[in-house]
Amino acid sequence: MEEEITPTAGLADSPDPDPAAAPPPRPNADALAAAHMAVDAASDKKAQDVLLLDVRGVTSFTDYFVICSGSSERQIRAVADGIDEALAERGVEPYKREGTPADGWVLLDYSDVVVHIFAPEQRAFYGLERLWERGRVVARLV
Repeated sequence: MEEEITPTAGLADSPDPDPAAAPPPRPNADALAAAHMAVDAASDKKAQDVLLLDVRGVTSFTDYFVICSGSSERQIRAVADGIDEALAERGVEPYKREGTPADGWVLLDYSDVVVHIFAPEQRAFYGLERLWERGRVVARLV
């Protein structure tokens, strides 16, 4: 039986780390630059409500999330392809790509940066902003 993959797959209920217990992690300049490139590419393709979250103090599997919305399958595909092309031009290739525009979500995993592109309904349903609310907002384009 094949396991269903969703944008929240693998999220475990774990105790909240005490943010005062350790100093904030040092920025990874390459990851932050890639995250900003993803934000710019999403904006160029007219993605809506583009959010860049710094989740370094919250999780260990990535440094930044880029979360945005596309109003149609065609736009979700264009945003995903635009981000992929912009980062590829700078030698940054995705580790993994999941979901499809027809599913209403696409995930681009660049290891230090994870990009989530949603249809508005799926974005509201999965509520990644709520799940990762302890992340620091670096940029938001509305």
